[in-house]
Amino acid sequence: MSHRRTVFFVSDGTGITAQMLGHSLLTQFEGVDFKQVTIPFIDNTEKAEECIARIGTEAANGNGQPIVFATLVNQDVRGVMRRANALYIDFFESFIDPLEAALGVKSSHTIGRSHSAMDKKEYQQRIEAINFAMAHDDGASHRELGQADVILIGVSRSGKTPTSLYLALQFGVRAANYPLIPEDFHRSKLPEALRGQKTRLYGLTIAPERLHEIRKERRPGSRYAELENCREEVQEAEGLMRREGIRCINSTSKSIEEIATTIMRELRITRQVY
Repeated sequence: MSHRRTVFFVSDGTGITAQMLGHSLLTQFEGVDFKQVTIPFIDNTEKAEECIARIGTEAANGNGQPIVFATLVNQDVRGVMRRANALYIDFFESFIDPLEAALGVKSSHTIGRSHSAMDKKEYQQRIEAINFAMAHDDGASHRELGQADVILIGVSRSGKTPTSLYLALQFGVRAANYPLIPEDFHRSKLPEALRGQKTRLYGLTIAPERLHEIRKERRPGSRYAELENCREEVQEAEGLMRREGIRCINSTSKSIEEIATTIMRELRITRQVY
């Protein structure tokens, strides 16, 4: 058995759904090196023929039979793709038919419904959330903080910005983030802009050693990146959040997905997946 396989994510839309579902399955197979290729917008038989030719070329390279994860609506396109020299797994074919039988309703067979702007209200909500996160990144603006679903706080480089953007992009959550700095620790108080928003605050902390590694890449040789300074800032930030009764999660070994899910669960934020 080859320990290197090429995996194709084939879709008549963006390919995001095929990637997400396929990747979830692939993570269960440790020790296999997967070369992952996404081929979006395969929405007619001509494109499907080109796609299976590309898959066939990869199969001829001798790295084992390719694997294809597909989300395809059109039956004719599916028919072409089934001829591919590959292990072919079509998620829609696997799940739509049983769902139709269980619900007693035919699906719309509409291409790209899961990642499109077809639902204007939800799409606009997501765009507004992204704009909000960008406008309120790193304490850039104090305006409209009361409209935030969550305000992430923590020392610089503890993961606030990527978590805020993920919450906005994936769930349409209005997430602001605000850095805790040495001046806050000297005052032993939250920044003034945050004192009236405690129900929305959620803290991120991080292991000082990991923070040191991240900061020295950004500002090598600086006091900001010194391990001792990182230890002091993390200790002060954790103490401040503890005194203020602010819930907190350690981001050191957790993925953004895990952090975001924990925050939404503990703050009881409605989860809308896009």
